Amino acid sequence: MDVQRNTLTEEYKKAVQEAAKVVKGGGVILYPTDTIWGLGCDATNEEAVQRIFTIKERAESKAMLLLIDSDAKLPGLVREVPDIAYQLIDAAVSPLTLIYPGGRNVASSLIAPEGTLGIRITHEAFSRALCAAVRVPLVSTSANKSGQPAPQIFAEISEEIKAAVDYIVPVRQDECTPARPSEIISIGLGGEVKILRS
Repeated sequence: MDVQRNTLTEEYKKAVQEAAKVVKGGGVILYPTDTIWGLGCDATNEEAVQRIFTIKERAESKAMLLLIDSDAKLPGLVREVPDIAYQLIDAAVSPLTLIYPGGRNVASSLIAPEGTLGIRITHEAFSRALCAAVRVPLVSTSANKSGQPAPQIFAEISEEIKAAVDYIVPVRQDECTPARPSEIISIGLGGEVKILRS
């Protein structure tokens, strides 16, 4: 689904503008994605990323993934994009997170100790438009304390999490169909593929 920004409702456009303003200012948002609701910020802003680790009470050794709106942004985030990545992206029929070797140009705490970086290309209307508006990759991590179940709908997000962010996106909050996390596949420069979550 290729959602163009000019097809968004006025409500979505206003929410994108507000969220982008907060993200560009170094803030943390609670926003809908192509999977579950996520905590997000500018992935290049180390201070903002650290706030999310603090909110989630998450160990820095557990890296968080990024959302982008186009595979054209991949070369700027990893040293080399394996050919298999484009094949998997083209074949994907549901949200797919790929773990790439050689992550770069983001907050250091987002890159795993072995140098890998998790990235997903979103096709959901709001998060896609937000990625395009901020022009940086967005952190996307489940809106829960580390070790607790990830909320599948907005209504399941705790008041503590809501109170800890700078902006809560006011769209898609009344949806009641449980969302599923993405598939996760680790890829290597030599074309190696390992399914981490299906």
